[in-house]
Amino acid sequence: MVCPYSLATPGGVQAHVLGLAKGLRGLGHQVEVLAPATTGSSLPEFVTPAGRAVGVPYNGSVAPLAFGPVAVNRARRWLRDHDFDVLHLHEPDSPSLSLIALALADRPVVATFHFATVRSWALAAAHGLLQPTMEKITARIAVSPLARRVQVECLGGDAVEIPNGVDVSYFARAQPLPGYPRAGGTVGFVGRFGEPRKGMPVLLAALRRLARTRPDLRLLVVGHGDGTALRRAAGPALASRLRVLGAVGDEGKAAVLASVDVLCVPAIGGESFGIVLSEAMAAGTPVVASDLDAFRLVLDGGRAGVLVSTGSPAALSAALDDLLGDPERRVALAAAGRRRAATWDWPVVARRVVQVYETAVAADPRRLAAGVAPFVAAGAGSRRYRPG
Repeated sequence: MVCPYSLATPGGVQAHVLGLAKGLRGLGHQVEVLAPATTGSSLPEFVTPAGRAVGVPYNGSVAPLAFGPVAVNRARRWLRDHDFDVLHLHEPDSPSLSLIALALADRPVVATFHFATVRSWALAAAHGLLQPTMEKITARIAVSPLARRVQVECLGGDAVEIPNGVDVSYFARAQPLPGYPRAGGTVGFVGRFGEPRKGMPVLLAALRRLARTRPDLRLLVVGHGDGTALRRAAGPALASRLRVLGAVGDEGKAAVLASVDVLCVPAIGGESFGIVLSEAMAAGTPVVASDLDAFRLVLDGGRAGVLVSTGSPAALSAALDDLLGDPERRVALAAAGRRRAATWDWPVVARRVVQVYETAVAADPRRLAAGVAPFVAAGAGSRRYRPG
């Protein structure tokens, strides 16, 4: 499996790659991951680092990509040293490690597409150049209907929809931070709070409204960004109510989700799924989120969480106020969220991905030309299958 984005930077694709790898390994498969990272980093034993990444602005964010001679040489060596049955690439249309591996691939290729912005001048401009290489892909996966639509409208292909997964038991057993939950209510935010598209300015404006009537309200923030700048942006009415933990690992994130009364996800665009929503739901934390297409899907149209008008501080403030003042509704939403999150548990998702691997291996032109029997799913006796 190849991840195009640096594992040193938290992100949805990175979490997906590592979660899927662990899910597949839990089913008995051999999995190796190639990703931008530096030697000596704290990485799982199945990850091979491919060197440092370079930040490239894209889709309202800064993508940590790896390209150039070092990345090419490491990808070539990694492919040469392993006899993979399947090469699984994430975001192979991004100018990074996955595209390099696709160009070098000589075996069945499965690609997962996470990107969900349909109107992309970059994709449109690159389509003609990428098409010959993209034709090497044997089977495609999209993490959401929006990501699948990108395939149909921008890249001229189709894909099986398989959503992002979540380690349900891990988040369900998380314990709150010392001193939490707090009287008066705590709103949580998890993500890159310095990126405008994540909606932190909308949340701050909403909480300034709430501060007038909820003197004990607190905001707990986890993620990458400038904490000092965030406190300045919060202003005098909120700065003293704000706690910024910065970037924490999965254990810290799970503890935060278990500590807050409500998780707020006020993003204004560029989202294909929203992994943090599913993680909060697995933890039993009610979610209030922008009414984006991706979030509407995750929250089951508002039955497993609260959806509010995107970019509206007034609507967000009213929704948070209502939910903080209604403990019975929070309990009901927590239960609905847990039920929905169970459908994305990594073993469930990994089994669906294995079915795509089986299809890709069976459809490999070289295998068919040689008269090799189609692949038999592992679990029926054999464990020789080694997804790349």
